[in-house]
Amino acid sequence: MTERTPEQNAQEPETVLEVTDLKKHFPVTAGLFSKTVGHVYAVDGVSFTVRKGETLGLVGESGCGKSTVGKTIMRLIEPTDGSIKIRGKEITRVTGEALRNYRREMQIVFQDPYSSLNPRMSAGDIVGEALENYGIARGKEKERQVEALFDRVGLRKEHMLKYPHEFSGGQRQRLGIARALALNPSLIVADEPVSALDVSVQAQVINLLMDLQEEFNLTFLFISHDLAVVEHISHRIAVMYLGKIVEVTDKTTLFKMPLHPYSEALLSAVPIPDPTMRRERIILQGDVPSPINPPSGCRFHTRCPYAVERCRAEEPPLQEVAPGHIVACHLRDIGAAPVKLERTQTAAVAAE
Repeated sequence: MTERTPEQNAQEPETVLEVTDLKKHFPVTAGLFSKTVGHVYAVDGVSFTVRKGETLGLVGESGCGKSTVGKTIMRLIEPTDGSIKIRGKEITRVTGEALRNYRREMQIVFQDPYSSLNPRMSAGDIVGEALENYGIARGKEKERQVEALFDRVGLRKEHMLKYPHEFSGGQRQRLGIARALALNPSLIVADEPVSALDVSVQAQVINLLMDLQEEFNLTFLFISHDLAVVEHISHRIAVMYLGKIVEVTDKTTLFKMPLHPYSEALLSAVPIPDPTMRRERIILQGDVPSPINPPSGCRFHTRCPYAVERCRAEEPPLQEVAPGHIVACHLRDIGAAPVKLERTQTAAVAAE
């Protein structure tokens, strides 16, 4: 990995989230006594950082483990192994009151804006609950702060008396964002926050998140399967496949020059908003392997059109092959001669 000078390190923004070799394995049980017969390797050695004021997009196919990463970071589910640090403080194993204190540092916006809201509470009470629980504000002061949060996310004061079923999908997600902002967190995990919304409403919510980030210098981990949305909101993008991160770089570099074959295939499916342009479409053969029994070596080798024997036997490490560009692929080894990628197996190629 390229060494950074002390001057460069001094200019770097503060690291808000640092995840190292994070793993989450779910046991598979069978039989009368529920004997463990295997594990689902949902997240299997994920590492990345998110800096203050940055949005890191986490993308991949459904079932790759990206939402599990978000929930594990939030400690909504317990990690099997690895390290999670918030502002340099280890929170992987903290419990009780210590964990409750760290809850103020981390908030989440869920995918389904309806099931994540208590239907028995008014909108004002939903947003104000955290303020009261942490002793930040009560009574008239709490009402004033909730009103300010509603105004900031585009909701009116009279909405505070309504219940979740009285809101549209976009309004519910704005309510979820207001709740996440209430404690002024260091990190907000946005788990597919617009996938359940209409396209026009998606744009409104995405623009709201970007405006809030600029105003409050917020830090986001933005989880999505929609590359067009991720390109719009993210500063850097991490690509996941079958429980592992295969590439991390800034969004401009990823969309112009992806180095991992899986990233290349994903990006080939993104529509071009120009009917006169065509892009070579790479259609991967086969199905995603089971996370219960992942392939040996590189997990992508069973579908990779460039796979060689080494890919089947040896797992590639994540390594920085260019400044700020990290990839896990044997064809991109540091110090190796440039490789012209030639398909070694049948891959369907079509022009969009």
